[in-house]
Amino acid sequence: MKSSAFENLPYYSTKRGNGVNAWRLGLLLVWVIALTWAFTVFIFGNPNPFNKVKSKQKYSLTKNITYNDELELRNNTVPYPNDIDQTTAVYPEKESDYEKCDLFKGRWIPELNGPLYTNWSCSTIPESKNCQLNGRKDVDYMNWKWKPDDCELQRFDAKKFLSIVRGKKLAFIGDSVARNQMESLLCLLSQGEIPKDIYKDYEDRFRIFYFPAHDFTLTVFWTSFLVVGEDKGIINGSTTNVFHIHLDKIDANWAQKLPGVDYAVISIAHWYFRKNYLYEGGQLIGCTYCNEPNVPDLGIPFAVGKVFEYVVKYINDCNDCNEDLVTLVRTFAPAHFENGYWHGGGVCNRTSPYTEEQVNFASSEWELRSSQVNAFEKYKNTAEGKRVEILDITRAMMMRPDGHPGPNWKDQYGQNHHDCLHWCLPGPIDIWNDLFMAVLQKNV
Repeated sequence: MKSSAFENLPYYSTKRGNGVNAWRLGLLLVWVIALTWAFTVFIFGNPNPFNKVKSKQKYSLTKNITYNDELELRNNTVPYPNDIDQTTAVYPEKESDYEKCDLFKGRWIPELNGPLYTNWSCSTIPESKNCQLNGRKDVDYMNWKWKPDDCELQRFDAKKFLSIVRGKKLAFIGDSVARNQMESLLCLLSQGEIPKDIYKDYEDRFRIFYFPAHDFTLTVFWTSFLVVGEDKGIINGSTTNVFHIHLDKIDANWAQKLPGVDYAVISIAHWYFRKNYLYEGGQLIGCTYCNEPNVPDLGIPFAVGKVFEYVVKYINDCNDCNEDLVTLVRTFAPAHFENGYWHGGGVCNRTSPYTEEQVNFASSEWELRSSQVNAFEKYKNTAEGKRVEILDITRAMMMRPDGHPGPNWKDQYGQNHHDCLHWCLPGPIDIWNDLFMAVLQKNV
């Protein structure tokens, strides 16, 4: 049945109506093609066509992040304007400021672009460091960046870093916090190239990853003390965790793997925070966390300072090592337990950084850091040979009580615990690798 509306049109008939409809359909098709062409030119002619109408936002990282969300994050994490040279990790605010720029003295400021990776884009985040996956609700701890007082620290650039280390081998040498930094670097680099997981030992303490497009090897060598530490006590079939530490005997478990390494990042400290006995030349000289007659408590800064002096000298004197081996001394990363310690009621529930005024620079943590810096300066000012640099992250990390997993991690039995020692991924620890890249670029 014909529509009454069409019946009343002046020239309407069945034959003529078919011709008019065909003409209208053709016109509509032309209009659609033209509109599609214009939209295509708009999209592909501008790499970020909607940036001008879209406000910046912080990204909430959750385990349910979608693919489109991830693309949006990746497309909008532009840390600096295009007129800034992206090949330089550090640039002074004024040319005259370059020499006096201290990368490690500064403050935390908001980062509006969010982190460079997420728990969606990095598949190698360990579950224990995956704070969002484990139920952490706040996200502000991921949205801060380190601002040195006298220069600008650029964000990590995976392609630039991989170009620096092309054909090289990098080893993180230390305890689980050293591994934490390696895990951060692995996530950052995986945004530029997906690595191959080459090796892990049965305890998952020695790991090797390989980036084939850049012939770059990333590895971690586990060591509790850098030097020999022996647990000689057995009570009811269990070890006592009281160690006899030889301050002048290198730990062969990592030292025998050092030849062939081009960059070595050395760090330790946390295993010294317990009762230990200290030896030099095979003789007992003191202890830590002890109260015994005729055995002086020499303190952790003394022990750690001695070890760093010895290890840096050992690496410099290593005849089998690469002549151009670069050693980086990474200073102490403090824990932030409050109202107790590990497995002793300690917690860390803060959700924002400290200001510099809130940090106690007369603390034992700062004294420990100073012993490491002194060991570095002693070598830097007197020794000739292999290059040594410092990653002095202590000041920055003393301000970040909000960056730990806290209650948001689980053991192998699925039980939640407070971890106020390690660092969430992504999180404040990523800045260590911003600084790492800046240090490497200084003399490239």
